[in-house]
Amino acid sequence: MEERIEISILLDFYGELLTDKQKNIMKMYYNEDLSLAEIAELNNISRQAIHDLIKRCYKQLLAYEEKLNLMKKSFEQKKIKNEILEELHKLNHQSEAVIDEQRIKKIEQLVKTAM
Repeated sequence: MEERIEISILLDFYGELLTDKQKNIMKMYYNEDLSLAEIAELNNISRQAIHDLIKRCYKQLLAYEEKLNLMKKSFEQKKIKNEILEELHKLNHQSEAVIDEQRIKKIEQLVKTAM
């Protein structure tokens, strides 16, 4: 996954754990695509200070994900949900007399995994 997209997603999961100033600067840089100079001008601080803050927050967000795995778990759950929907779609297109017990068991297992 591209780094900018990954950080933007991590901001959605962990942004509230940053200070308001950190969160706003990270959003300006990653979501609004402002340059370091533009962010520095808007916040009346140096470009270097903005750069340092972004690097520090970047490491902090990665550390949160390493410990909590919210993004990873979210992607895994989405994958399982898609598999369940696919299996249900297949079942829906079978005749009632030919319902496949193995498919039903697979769906049950996927649901248990998602919990």
